Amino acid sequence: MVSVNENYLKLRGSYLFSEIGRKVNEFQKANPQEKVIRLGIGDVTQPLPKSVIKALHSAVDEMAVAEKFHGYAPDLGYEFLRKAISDFDYKRLGCEIEPDEIFVSDGAKSDSGNIQEIFGKDNIIAVCDPVYPVYVDTNVMSGRTGTFMEETGTWSDVIYMPCTKETGFAPELPKKIPDIIYLCFPNNPTGATITKAALQEWVDFANKNGSVIIYDAAYEAYISEGDVPHSIYECEGARDCAIEIHSFSKNAGFTGLRLGYTVIPKTLERAGVKLHSLWARRHGTKYNGAPYIVQKAGEAVYTEEGQKEVRELVYYYMKNASYILEHLNAAGYTVSGGVNAPYIWLKTPENLTSWEFFDKLLHEAKVVGTPGVGFGPSGEGYFRLTAFGKFEDTVEAMERISRM
Repeated sequence: MVSVNENYLKLRGSYLFSEIGRKVNEFQKANPQEKVIRLGIGDVTQPLPKSVIKALHSAVDEMAVAEKFHGYAPDLGYEFLRKAISDFDYKRLGCEIEPDEIFVSDGAKSDSGNIQEIFGKDNIIAVCDPVYPVYVDTNVMSGRTGTFMEETGTWSDVIYMPCTKETGFAPELPKKIPDIIYLCFPNNPTGATITKAALQEWVDFANKNGSVIIYDAAYEAYISEGDVPHSIYECEGARDCAIEIHSFSKNAGFTGLRLGYTVIPKTLERAGVKLHSLWARRHGTKYNGAPYIVQKAGEAVYTEEGQKEVRELVYYYMKNASYILEHLNAAGYTVSGGVNAPYIWLKTPENLTSWEFFDKLLHEAKVVGTPGVGFGPSGEGYFRLTAFGKFEDTVEAMERISRM
């Protein structure tokens, strides 16, 4: 008889953003005349940069010519893109990351979920709380998290690192030593960052204890403060303990194109095995590469014109973030984030739970956000808004919220 992977049955309800979509769809069906403003899911709203569009058209034209046609991409990605990433995202910062240590993929979400496959099921993971749900849910699917404890909303075999107001919404070094540590800075959902000195402490901790850090740097383009590192490889010793994951979605608007990459230095070894070789085997076995036309679009991001256009996109969304911060503060909300990240983290008013505030915001202001508790138990009583909406919608949303 066919059996199923029972770990999937352990997952708690539906995926957070699927549940939000369900609630919003039900509201829209019951109130078709209402305009709902979505500031929940972190999807971009502005068109792709012109240089990216130009590169896409050029690559499509190449695919129509036999001599320039491209089929399967190389396992790691095309050399032209990996070299551009190495030069701009790393060597420009003084980080010695070579092109053959970069694996091009269809996005950071895929890599964030798949990277755990190269580790044994007995490894203990540590996550920030609140946290991007993909980190935990994919480890649940793999049978690495133990039993879900209803009374605490946590998994028995996961180390939770609370990110609270008292910690500046950033994690503290765990007392119990984990095997795998998930970090995301600038942070999703709280928008928090840490200094280079603080990140160095995590690198030193990992190297001392033999842990591996999986570092999600999807939002590094939004960093505006000087002492906030853009890459974990700016820290001494990070090549020996860290895997870094990047996305083209948030900086260049590739949510509809799908492109990202993961860095695994060749010096990173555990149990006598180079993790680079394990990921290379997994990548080559399960993945046929991001499309040529999309990788050419990614290359265009690193041109002088492409970088200018990316900065304009980032400025547009951070203008939204500043507007949200200003108006929520004026309306009496307690807010953080929105400085180095396109996310605003706010305390729910009147002791409302996260989902109660979600319903109140949807029904009274017709605005959609994300309940903090959906990111973990320490997110209860908090709420996330994104700055990825259109500016005029952001303005209207703040006007509606201020009238609540």
